[in-house]
Amino acid sequence: MTADDRTTTPAPRPGHLPVRLRGPADMAEMLPYLLGFFPDDSIVAVGLQGAALDQGGVIRIDIPEDPADWERTAVESARLLVELSEQRDRRPVQVLLYLCRDPAGGPGGPEGAHAVLARLRPLAAALARAFRDERVAVKESLCVSGGRWWSFLCAGADCCPPDGTPVRAAHQPSPLAAAATYAGLAPRGSRKAIVAGLSPIGPPGSETQRRALEDAGPPFIRELAGPGGREAAVERTAELLAEAMAEFHAGAKELDAARTARLLIGLQDKLGRDRAAEYAEPDELAAAQRLWRFLIQRCVDPFEHLASPPLTLLAWTSWLADDSATARVVLARALELEPTYTLAQLLYESLNAGLAPEALLRVVRRERTTRLRDPQVSPQSPQASQDQGTPQAPPPSEPPPPAPGAGPEHPGPTVDPGPAVVRPAEGRATAPGERSVGFEAHRAPEPDGPGPAPAADRSAAPEGGRPTAAPDGPPAAACRAERVRRSCAHRITPASTRVRPARTHRNRHAIGD
Repeated sequence: MTADDRTTTPAPRPGHLPVRLRGPADMAEMLPYLLGFFPDDSIVAVGLQGAALDQGGVIRIDIPEDPADWERTAVESARLLVELSEQRDRRPVQVLLYLCRDPAGGPGGPEGAHAVLARLRPLAAALARAFRDERVAVKESLCVSGGRWWSFLCAGADCCPPDGTPVRAAHQPSPLAAAATYAGLAPRGSRKAIVAGLSPIGPPGSETQRRALEDAGPPFIRELAGPGGREAAVERTAELLAEAMAEFHAGAKELDAARTARLLIGLQDKLGRDRAAEYAEPDELAAAQRLWRFLIQRCVDPFEHLASPPLTLLAWTSWLADDSATARVVLARALELEPTYTLAQLLYESLNAGLAPEALLRVVRRERTTRLRDPQVSPQSPQASQDQGTPQAPPPSEPPPPAPGAGPEHPGPTVDPGPAVVRPAEGRATAPGERSVGFEAHRAPEPDGPGPAPAADRSAAPEGGRPTAAPDGPPAAACRAERVRRSCAHRITPASTRVRPARTHRNRHAIGD
C-alpha cells in the first residue's frame, strides 16, 4: 500500500471566503482542488471537524489490486485520518470518502464504469465499518469513474441516476470552480501525468546516457584522488550546475550526455546537492525545475537509484513554487527509490505538517551569502562554523561518494514511505564533538525530546554499493524549530473548505441544500 499524499488544511488567504460544498456534485468537482491533482486508483478521505463541518486532514491511498487487502487498507485509512486530525488537536466527527478508478482502457473501456462501481462497493463498505469503529460517521461516499460519480449511500433507484452523474470538468465555468480558484486552489493535472513525467527516457537516448554514466566513473575517481580531493570535485559540480542553469535559463532543453552523467554523480554528494538547492530564487525556479526533470529522466537502467537527489531538488523547487501537490508525488517517488534519504524525509515531513518553506529558504540563502562573501571558506571550515553560529568541531571523516554503480543486485523490499509519520532514518549517530556540515547539518529538538539520531552520510557509501541518506542540516533545524513553535502555540489552521450541514431530504447523499 502506498499512502503518499497527505495534506493539511491551508489557511485561507486574506480576503478569501471559504469554499462551501452544497452536495455530492460539488464534492466530485472539488476533489482535484482539494488534492492539487486528479487522483486515480485512489482512496481519498476528507475529515470534517466541529459543528460547522470544517475541512480537516486529507489522505490519499492507493487502492490495492487484491480485494483481500481491502479490509486492512480500510482500517489503515481510518487510523491515518484520525491520527492526522489529532495532530492538529481536532478529531474528525464525519468523513467524506472518494473511491476513484477509471474503467480499464479509459472512460470508454470494455470494463465500464458500472463494473468499477460494483467491484469497489465492498471496499466502500469496509471503509464505512473502519470509520465507524473510529467513531467517525461517513457523511458521503462516492465512486468517481469515467468522468461520472455515484453515491454508495444511495438507498434506492430514485436516488442516483443509474448511469451516474457527470462530474463538472475543472475547465468548465461553475460557481464552485470560481470560488476554489479565488481561494488559491488549483489542480495541476493528474497524478499519473506527474509520475509519467519522472520516467527515464527510452532508446536510443537511453543507450547513449547509459554508456556516459558507465564512462563517468573513472574520471570522477581521478577527481577525488587529485590534489583538491572532495572539495575540488564539489566545486566542479558547482561549475557544471552554473553552466547548466545558465543554459536552461536561456531556453535550453537538454545537456550533452557526458555533462549529464557528471552532474548526476556529483549530486550524490550532499555538498554538491546543497549547491544545487541554492537555485531557489523566484527567477531561478522555472529553469531549475526543468533541469531537475531533465536529470531525473536521464537516470536510465541500471542507474535509476541516482534519481533520489534530483527528485528531492524538484520537490524542493516545486514547494517553493507553491506546487505542494507535485512536491508530494515527487517525494513519494524519491522515498520509493531510497526510503532512508534524509532530505526527502524531512521535506515530506514538513509538507505534511503544513509548514511553509520560508524557514528552509532563509537557511539556504544564508549559506549561499556566506559562501559568496568569502569563496575561500568551505562549509567544513572552522570559520564557516563560526559564521553559521555552530560550535567549532573537527570536520567529518567520511570518504567522498564512490563512482556510480548499478546498485545492489538484490535490493531489499521497498519500504512504503507513508504519509502519516515519516519514519526516522536509520544509521550511525554523530560521534561526540563531530559536526555534520552542508544542507542537513543539525536536527533541532522535537517538542518532547532530542529526536532520533541522524542518518548515515550519503557520502559514506560502502564500496560498490548505493550511497545512503545524508544526515540532517540547517534546513532540518528550521523545520524542527517551526514544528516546535506550532506545537507549543496549539493553533488550529483555519479551514479553506466548509461543508454545510445537510437538511432532511429523500436524497441521502445531500450535503446541504
